[in-house]
Amino acid sequence: MTLRRYLQLDVFADRPGAGNPLAVVLDTDGLDDDRMQAIARWTRLPETTFVFAPTQAGASYRIRMFSPRREVPFAGHPSVGTAHVVLEAGLAEASGGQLIQEGVAGLLPLAVNGNGASRTIAVRTPKARVVEIADGSDPRLQPALSGLTLGALPPALMDGGRRWWLAEMASESALRGANPDWDAIAALAEGTASMGLCAFARADAGRDYDLVVRAFVGAPARFEDAASGAANATLAAWLSHNHALPGRPQDDGGHRYTVSQGREVGFDARLELRVDGDGEVWSGGQICNVVRGTIDWA
Repeated sequence: MTLRRYLQLDVFADRPGAGNPLAVVLDTDGLDDDRMQAIARWTRLPETTFVFAPTQAGASYRIRMFSPRREVPFAGHPSVGTAHVVLEAGLAEASGGQLIQEGVAGLLPLAVNGNGASRTIAVRTPKARVVEIADGSDPRLQPALSGLTLGALPPALMDGGRRWWLAEMASESALRGANPDWDAIAALAEGTASMGLCAFARADAGRDYDLVVRAFVGAPARFEDAASGAANATLAAWLSHNHALPGRPQDDGGHRYTVSQGREVGFDARLELRVDGDGEVWSGGQICNVVRGTIDWA
């Protein structure tokens, strides 16, 4: 019998059931790639992470991330949630308000603010770049955007470790009421080596968030993401590139705003995005513990 500490969390949420689920496995000695993939397939959650001792100087811990299908080099909500678990388990302490995560994407800092249930964690995401700027009549995009009224910014393909097509909608109500054409989104994803379509809109007046986001994953599976830190970070880079960030200017010359995501699929996540004075994007929010225990996995 090999008992390993196991937790399930809701990330980007202030209460269970609102955010993006994550499984975290500690006590990972003896787990090879095949076993980690098998555990991730068994949990059937968007991602499962595995925590190891760091191998690089300055790192607080090392992480491996797996979806049910494959290893993932970087994702936002697994980074944020795993940092929360590492702190709670006493495996690392924040130094100067930061942890340093070692992973396939390199060394990434995470900003830690507060303690306990009110604590927020944000990861500095890999730099995203503009791959292509298009328009709604592009034959690759048009089927996926059919029936939607576009907003001010043109659609763009961005690469932030994973590629996303980004498209601004004309209003919050138009985005929330959109019904995705999954065949068209899958064709777009497969034809452009992208995750699919990340659609966004400015929030209506009086909301407690600044932006609404819906992330339609077209490949390898077809689903709407409950809350994607990486997709939102890629979007923040695009908005910053266009000097079109919503939200609040900061004293350091950066910008901060809040995203609502997941309502259309039964969740209610809140993501806090910050573009600092150096143009770096930080993606984070609150984390809720949901399950604590062990798994018996040799």
